[in-house]
Amino acid sequence: MRLFDAHFHIIDDDFPIIENQGYTPPSYGLKDYLLETANLNVLGGAIVSGSFQGFDQAYLLNALKLLGPTFCGVTQLPYDVRDENILRLHHHGVRAVRFNCKRGGSEDISKLDSFARRVFDLVGWHCELYIDAANLAEVSKVIEKLPAISIDHLGLSEEGLPILLKLVDKGVRVKASGFGRVNLNVESALTEIYATNPDALMFGTDLPSTRAKRPFLYSDIELVQHLFDQKAADKILYSNALRWYFK
Repeated sequence: MRLFDAHFHIIDDDFPIIENQGYTPPSYGLKDYLLETANLNVLGGAIVSGSFQGFDQAYLLNALKLLGPTFCGVTQLPYDVRDENILRLHHHGVRAVRFNCKRGGSEDISKLDSFARRVFDLVGWHCELYIDAANLAEVSKVIEKLPAISIDHLGLSEEGLPILLKLVDKGVRVKASGFGRVNLNVESALTEIYATNPDALMFGTDLPSTRAKRPFLYSDIELVQHLFDQKAADKILYSNALRWYFK
């Protein structure tokens, strides 16, 4: 098995951490991540900025420098960020902008249409949404027309799955991550998303699983291997995300 970890967080107390909704996360540095994933054959991955990191880029650039070129970053940026700053971040390995509709700390979803087009045209980035898919109906028409979008954590809810599947059919990607934080049947969601578009699912550990009902377990990977044949499992665990982040 090989893994491209499409969704994990690094929480480094040497850089700014913002209390979010009364929550301040415990430290989870690179050494913690590498120790916890030592047996997973992680060949690359995407470090995702959390709500508690706001628009800070220093922690992310430091982590990317230490992890090397097979890893990339997903950051949060204000709408009025200058082009030269986006170009600088791209040079250092950032490949996407996150809109955190669930927890905040990012730009507002109302800016998605123009911002997504801007970063895609400038540097080929996609945008990632942390949102309950049940709330996607009001923006689904916008999302369908955007060049590159992914949705975190299987869209979070059973209620939102039909909307999510319609977007997957239009080319939207989905993080197969955060199994311990969703309110849906994970097995059914995985199989339905894969049947709709085999290129859509991208597995992520979601480490360190802040505020999840349960943390990432090795059995989350085993579930993917159980549900799918070897070729399909490799797409979900490795190659789909690799192609998405390193086009």
